[in-house]
Amino acid sequence: MMNSFDSKDGFFPDEVVIQILARLPIKSLFRTKCVSKSWHNLISDKYFANRYNEVSIRNPMVLVEINDPTLNSKPSLILVDNSKGVSEFSLDFLNDRVKIRSSCNGLLCCSSIPDKGVYYVCNPMTREYRLLPKTRERPFSRFYPDGEATLVGLACDIYTQRYNVVLAGYHRSFGHRPGRTFTCMVFDSDSNKWRKFVTLQNDDFTHMNRNQAVFVNGALHWLTASCSSVMVLDLGTEIWGKIELPSEVTCEARNVRIYLLECEGRLSVVEISDVWMSIWVMVGGDYRVGEWCMVDRVSLRCIRGMVPGVFPISQTNECVFLATHKQVLVYQRRSRVWMEMYSVKHSSVLPLWFSAHSFRSTVFSCN
Repeated sequence: MMNSFDSKDGFFPDEVVIQILARLPIKSLFRTKCVSKSWHNLISDKYFANRYNEVSIRNPMVLVEINDPTLNSKPSLILVDNSKGVSEFSLDFLNDRVKIRSSCNGLLCCSSIPDKGVYYVCNPMTREYRLLPKTRERPFSRFYPDGEATLVGLACDIYTQRYNVVLAGYHRSFGHRPGRTFTCMVFDSDSNKWRKFVTLQNDDFTHMNRNQAVFVNGALHWLTASCSSVMVLDLGTEIWGKIELPSEVTCEARNVRIYLLECEGRLSVVEISDVWMSIWVMVGGDYRVGEWCMVDRVSLRCIRGMVPGVFPISQTNECVFLATHKQVLVYQRRSRVWMEMYSVKHSSVLPLWFSAHSFRSTVFSCN
């Protein structure tokens, strides 16, 4: 419970002040700490942090790395907010060239580009970060030249203020094929240690979509490349499982793409075809034996020319963020209105959907 906040000389009860402050941008919030000692204590209290995060996670954003390959410079980061517009910031406080590998509830997991096997967890809003200890395992391998882990997942629980980082893949000696065991390393923020467990080879692991790790109900989820199912890693039991997709999803149909997202604490599947975007969410007490329910079916005729290159990034019950080659769009689900939120001006940048991440602005501490 929060500390008592002295509001005898104020106009509002404590809880009203908390609800007002909980809706400020983080930079403005931190400035209010200087107003008085009581405000500083209020904002520093864990009770307030939980209230702030509860409000923030209902406001999804899109974080985009803008990287111009023709310039030898660090990428800039663009934050697209449905209610506050567009802002720019950087990860220069890490003092390293990094790549964002995963995003969850306001924290980012980044890997060092020059130093293989070096990972950071940071909150770009508060500019706090933690350099993770190196694992004792040999580097994982994948069908890419950078030698990073096959899968990277970040799981952040805003209520316990605890997080896990998952690195997983097949070990392979130089010049040899990968082994038959799939190794997972899990970092725990409380113990500041890695733990390891091994699973026998499964073809679904090889083809999992690395960039769409979704944390819901204490588990990380990846969509398989065949788009036939969802692989689930329960972080409590460290057991892999599988969830079948909605029966209506046509995985093998031409010009149909499947994506895995989160929607206000529930697992969600988005199917995009030439003219429709269909959205399902998992309902039921235990989502692993629950049912898929279609909650929206959106006509894409208004953006027909963009459809082949449009990718859903983040969503709530109110809106859906999507990225194209050069734009970030938002679809307002109640009014059924499309809006352009951001457009890149440089012609040589990589496609925005290649480096777009779902994001929330929270006061989640990584230390």
